[in-house]
Amino acid sequence: MSLSDQLHIPAPNPDGSFAAPAAPPADSAADALRDAQAQHAALAEQLDAVNELLAKPLNEILADRERFKESAAAWDAFGAMWMLSQRAMKRVAVDLAAQLGVSEDEVVARAIVHANEVLNGDGVDLGGLVAEAQLAHIARHKSLLRKQFR
Repeated sequence: MSLSDQLHIPAPNPDGSFAAPAAPPADSAADALRDAQAQHAALAEQLDAVNELLAKPLNEILADRERFKESAAAWDAFGAMWMLSQRAMKRVAVDLAAQLGVSEDEVVARAIVHANEVLNGDGVDLGGLVAEAQLAHIARHKSLLRKQFR
């Protein structure tokens, strides 16, 4: 609701006086109270979470940070390993395809077809090359992956 929705320019009575403004409907006050209570509850929940964090000893907070850094480093290394293996497999596929007279563009097109089969198929595992846990991981990220493999 904007300010212009709340403004009311009263018309004067025939004698030149103005009527007292009407009180806002009871529903708007009840709605405002309900909104304020919901906001208060959300802020109280956030405050409790901050207080819980601050109640921890500093060494626990720092240990959590170290575990996070170790986890991030492990994921970074995994990403580098994955990228290198994907590029190496692409090089093998392109080299073998060249021996058969198939272009690199055709190899990439076939790879995209296979990726889309996994993304859009029900349980397509590329002949057993994609493990069940990997299919579950792919399923969690389907919307992002579908954008990549259009």
